[in-house]
Amino acid sequence: MEEIRQILDKYDSDKIEKDLGTVEQLNRFAVTFFKDVADIYDALTRLRNIHRNPIGFSTDDAPVLGLLVRIWKLLKETIRYYEEDNAEIISILDRPLLEASIIAHYLLLNGPEVMQDYRKCSYKDRLRILRDMKNGSPFYQTKAGDRLLRSVQAKMTFENLTEGDFAEQKRNGWKLQGKSFYEIFSTIEHSSFYAASYGIMSESIHGSWNESMDWGLVRNDDGTFSAFPFSHPADVRAITPMLRFTVPPYRLWLERIDAYDDNLRETLDWVERVNAALFRRFDKLYDE
Repeated sequence: MEEIRQILDKYDSDKIEKDLGTVEQLNRFAVTFFKDVADIYDALTRLRNIHRNPIGFSTDDAPVLGLLVRIWKLLKETIRYYEEDNAEIISILDRPLLEASIIAHYLLLNGPEVMQDYRKCSYKDRLRILRDMKNGSPFYQTKAGDRLLRSVQAKMTFENLTEGDFAEQKRNGWKLQGKSFYEIFSTIEHSSFYAASYGIMSESIHGSWNESMDWGLVRNDDGTFSAFPFSHPADVRAITPMLRFTVPPYRLWLERIDAYDDNLRETLDWVERVNAALFRRFDKLYDE
C-alpha cells in the first residue's frame, strides 16, 4: 500500500542510529515510531484480496478483524495519553490491548469451531437480558431497556441463534474452549511472561488495592493514605514490551486472507526489529 511505503520512506538506518543517541532523542523517536506502527496496523486492517473477499469478510473472519481494529485504536489512544503525560489512563488501555492481541492470535491458530465458540461466548449476559425480560423486569418497559433488548434480539437474529444454542458455552462456564485467559495466553506466549504483563494488569479483583496504591493514593509519612488527584507522568518505555504482542496476529491475518506478500512481511519484520532495538536502547540509556 502506498501509505505504508510513505511511512517507511521516512526511516533509514543512519537516521535511526542518530535519533537514538540521547534519552530525549530516543523518546521523540519512539513516539514517532509507535504512531507510525499504529498507522501501519490501521492500513493492514483495510487490506483484502478481492478474489477471496470482493466486498468484506464473513463471520468466519470478521471476529479477528474486529480485534485487530481494536488493537490499533487502543495503540493510538495509548500514544495520545503518553503525549498528555497521563500514565493512569495508559494502564487502563493496556489490558484490552493485550487481550485483543492474544485472543486474535489464538483464534487465528484454530479452526472455525473455535471462532464460532468465541462469538457465542459474547452472548452470556445478553441471554440474561432476555431472561430478565421474560421474568418481567420493569427495566425493559423503559425506552432505554427496549433499545437494549432490540439490539440483543437483532444480533441473535442476524447470527441465526436461539436461546437454546448455547449448551456448550454454558457447560464451559462461558470461557473460550473452556480455557482461562491464562491458559490461552500460555499457548501463545511463554507462561512466565504472564505475571509481568497481563497478570499485574488484571489481578484477581479488578480495581484492586495495589492498583489504588499505584494510581489513586499517596502514602503519608505516618503510614496513612491520602487522595492523589493528579495524573502520573507517563513513560514511553511501557509501550515497547506491549508492542511485541501485537505483530504476530497481523502476520497470521494477512496469511489467512491471502494478502501476505514479501513487502508486508518485510514491513512487519522491520516493526519487530526496530521495537527490539528500542527496548535495548532504553535499557542502556535510562539511568534508574
